[in-house]
Amino acid sequence: MTAIALRPPEVVMRLKRLGAAHPTRLSFLRQLIRRATREKWRVRKHLFDLEDKGFGRAVYAVETPARTYSLVAFSTPLDDEKRSDRVIAQAWDTSYVLYDGLPDAPEIARLEANAPLQEAGRYTNRELVLARANKSVRLFEDVVSTLARGRQPDDEQLLGVGYLLRTTAVYGNGKFGIADRDEIAGRPELTGSFQAEMLTVWLIRSFTLDLVDHIACRRNPAGAAKLASGLRRALGVGNATGLGMAPFLVRHPLLTHSWFLARETALARVRAEPH
Repeated sequence: MTAIALRPPEVVMRLKRLGAAHPTRLSFLRQLIRRATREKWRVRKHLFDLEDKGFGRAVYAVETPARTYSLVAFSTPLDDEKRSDRVIAQAWDTSYVLYDGLPDAPEIARLEANAPLQEAGRYTNRELVLARANKSVRLFEDVVSTLARGRQPDDEQLLGVGYLLRTTAVYGNGKFGIADRDEIAGRPELTGSFQAEMLTVWLIRSFTLDLVDHIACRRNPAGAAKLASGLRRALGVGNATGLGMAPFLVRHPLLTHSWFLARETALARVRAEPH
């Protein structure tokens, strides 16, 4: 096998190239999905209490071999002029907590009083991740309206954007009083970087897809369509700014180097294989 040299940093580390990078087996979410598949995690809707316009609360429970985690989601009305993806925003379309266990009614009520406040709320070590997301307003409404008419949305338009909600923050590791990393570091199901955060975003994606189906059905109970499975599989969750990534990359150059070295080494080995 002929050795292939690694691509130079001047090529690999260009911003345009980094922004277009595809996930790999080393990607955080891919690691989570492989583990969930291998261990046969079960995901179920424990609560889905939304009114006609999609406002209310929901709980998605994830049963792993060792323990249960829950995404507690809140969808609230938001005036267009208050919708902002900036970090200084004070209100959002949806807010979330990844909860350690299965919350009972008093716990859900406590979270409902705090999670929509985000940084201004009060939290305990039962909360592992705190997150929020806004609708891609035009596309979200287009999808709901089309489904309510019994049709599927235009796939080119939908997949050109790729998401219906975009997160504006996903907080972990003890921020704002939630659980410190040390409290979950020894749990096999969360071994690896950002696994609790990735689990949260993965469940937010499920909630988003169920949300558009729910609103469409409430608008037209007899004739609404459900979002096609192929479109559901193709959609993800958007990210508003990635503001936290900039200081992270500056502060962790060796870790960043290790990530890209692993990927580039794998690519070089594959390219060296005879065809």
